[in-house]
Amino acid sequence: MIEVSSAGSSAVDGLPASSLAVEVARKHSIDLSNHRTRLLDSALIRNADLIITMGSKHRETVGVIEPAALGYTFLLTDFCGEKTGDIPDPIGLGAEQYEETYRVLEACIRRLSEKMGSFEGWKERPTGRSDRRKADAASEE
Repeated sequence: MIEVSSAGSSAVDGLPASSLAVEVARKHSIDLSNHRTRLLDSALIRNADLIITMGSKHRETVGVIEPAALGYTFLLTDFCGEKTGDIPDPIGLGAEQYEETYRVLEACIRRLSEKMGSFEGWKERPTGRSDRRKADAASEE
């Protein structure tokens, strides 16, 4: 089983998604009405087998909070192919920027999900959690 969760490096806990994010997501049959922001913290990082960030500053924040986590923290675009670098955050911008961000995220996440079965990044984690998750992910193939 693969669990996915979200947290922000500068988020305020408990806020809903922006109205434009909700609107663009709805156009793509995604319901963000129950989404609430959450601030990234040490516990979330330590409990993760893999951390994917939208930008290099987010990755740096992970390293500041838990330096050892940089070994299993990657940019989403590392898995994307055609897109490289940071994915711009559309907050405060218009619907067109939200739609473009959606398109980039969708393409990158699709490629990431295709690669998850062969991803080797979590094998070096000493906690034992990784082996179980790897076995669970392999059983879903």
